[in-house]
Amino acid sequence: MTDGEGDGELEARLVEQETFEPSEEFVEQANVSDESIYEEFEEDWPRSWTRAADLLDWETEYSQVLDESNGPFYEWFADGTLNASYNCVDRHVESGDKNRVAIKWEGEHGETRTYTYQDLYREVNEFAASLRDLGVEEDDVVTLYMPMVPELPIAMLACARIGAPHSVVFAGFSADALATRMNSADSRYLVTCDGYYRRGDALDHLAKANEGLDGVDHGVDATVVVDRLGDDGFGHDLKGNQHDWDDLMAEHQGARVDPVERDAEDMLFLMYTSGTTGEPKGVKHTTGGYLAYTTWTSHAVLDLEPEDTYWCSADIGWITGHSYIVYGPLSLGTTTVMYEGTPDFPERDRLWEIVEKYAVDVFYTAPTAIRAFMKWGSKYPERHDLSSLRLLGTVGEPINPRAWKWYYQHIGDEQCPIVDTWWQTETGGMMVTTLPGVGTMKPGSAGPPLPGIDATVVDTAGEEVEAGRAGYLTVEKPWPGMLRTLYQNDERFVDEYWREYSDPDADEWVYFPEDGAKIDDDGYITILGRVDDVLNVSGHRLGTMEIESAIVGVEGVAEAAVVGGEHEVKGEAVYAYVILEEGQDGTDEMRDAIIAGVEDAIGPIARPEQVIFTPELPKTRSGKIMRRLLEEIANGEELGDTTTLRNPDIVTEIQGKVQH
Repeated sequence: MTDGEGDGELEARLVEQETFEPSEEFVEQANVSDESIYEEFEEDWPRSWTRAADLLDWETEYSQVLDESNGPFYEWFADGTLNASYNCVDRHVESGDKNRVAIKWEGEHGETRTYTYQDLYREVNEFAASLRDLGVEEDDVVTLYMPMVPELPIAMLACARIGAPHSVVFAGFSADALATRMNSADSRYLVTCDGYYRRGDALDHLAKANEGLDGVDHGVDATVVVDRLGDDGFGHDLKGNQHDWDDLMAEHQGARVDPVERDAEDMLFLMYTSGTTGEPKGVKHTTGGYLAYTTWTSHAVLDLEPEDTYWCSADIGWITGHSYIVYGPLSLGTTTVMYEGTPDFPERDRLWEIVEKYAVDVFYTAPTAIRAFMKWGSKYPERHDLSSLRLLGTVGEPINPRAWKWYYQHIGDEQCPIVDTWWQTETGGMMVTTLPGVGTMKPGSAGPPLPGIDATVVDTAGEEVEAGRAGYLTVEKPWPGMLRTLYQNDERFVDEYWREYSDPDADEWVYFPEDGAKIDDDGYITILGRVDDVLNVSGHRLGTMEIESAIVGVEGVAEAAVVGGEHEVKGEAVYAYVILEEGQDGTDEMRDAIIAGVEDAIGPIARPEQVIFTPELPKTRSGKIMRRLLEEIANGEELGDTTTLRNPDIVTEIQGKVQH
């Protein structure tokens, strides 16, 4: 707080302030502080992306930065070769930084583990040798179904070391979700754990994993199980093709595995994300472009240095954890923090306790969490010394100005720039945000496109909108971190991301991320949210079709429509409008069965905020459900035009059933 300024005066000043500048002290030390970088990227594009590739060690140097000959199947640094595991581990050991801490892990109950880069090198090698002995070969997809334990990034890097792409499935997802993803990826190998802790309780994860394995159509060659719970475990006996992690590591103690030389365009990992059809999409990311991009954005946007202790509070089961817990920070030789538990266990100051304990320099979290922090009150961060913080970030969804300013004031003490980052699973890394050592910050607006990113806002005809007008966000030039395709589904890749605004006949391809946005006179972009049938719940993308399918699968349900409604903490919550079969009643038992059906099929993250029973859904005369009206009802908003409905009276009836 500024000396001599009371809380009330400070709050009033922050409410009125619309722009914020980084401090001179921050700019002086920033990795990127010259605004001419934007012009340099524009004038020398795409060769300007060599500055990202130059942050990596290449086995074979590339001769061409970008191959555009087969758009939208672009190739970056295509004839170069490298290994992601080598770049994240070996090169730091070889350069004399082997004793620098790579990972600091904190369990929910306060237990800790610290891995230096030498420790990480040893364990990655030993697990890589274990995977090879289990039969994993180059290009085999290995599924990782694990919570936030250090064995997860170790397994990811071990896979990368032997050229086996990994497919991480969020531990909170259901057994069905695991089976679906393993079937889609043709994956015959699984790494999982016996369980983990959540709010003090031990959860039986292996039972869920085994149930999912029963649904894998092609069978599974081997499963590796980490013993996380010890004496708190559930007494599972491992099956014939299941192996204990510790036993494998002991058998391969001291083993060394040479990193496999991978082409830049070889797949590094698959990441499944929700789609409008209800069938998850396997987003393919490659070794060279993805790693170069996440390393460069970690350097330029997160301002990371090897000496930093950095904490991204996301889960590695999502793309944020891949890019900005594992690959980006470790490639730069930074110390990355992992935490197993929730922000409010055992107390609501748990995150600030960890920031103080590890003297965290850079903190990256979600607006969902920030809104929860606001609701709990500033007394919790005030208990701790947060003066180590240099930079703050947000990710996952737009952050409103009030939450931004609270974060700036109470966590950053008005000293830390905030990078409000827009990007997606498909983009691989940050796309729209301020460079913290260069740009003015505008609360509520993510910022300008990053250097080299040609993002703009267009109308339905593909023409740029005027400043202040809403439209659709598009990206008109490729970038290194972009997805290359959807796994074994090139046609869907083109249909979902490139058809809308592209002109293939003119060889012009425009990426459409399916987000609404507006742009101001300074070129700052404000993200307005999804324009497709995907919900963003606490920063997690969930397909409405997937949730609706789970609801209709409950006995007694005839039809369902799912929309997103505004939520103070989650940002967007699931509202389910349900028609029951003849003779069924909308009882509490039926409501509970529907919620359980969703949780079983997808996971607790998709749990409906409300289940509204209705005899009909608002439909047009052609039979299309008017989801816009259902969203307006969920948000308690004034209803738009209902004259096109064949059953307009049902809207008023549904309105009366929704609780606000």
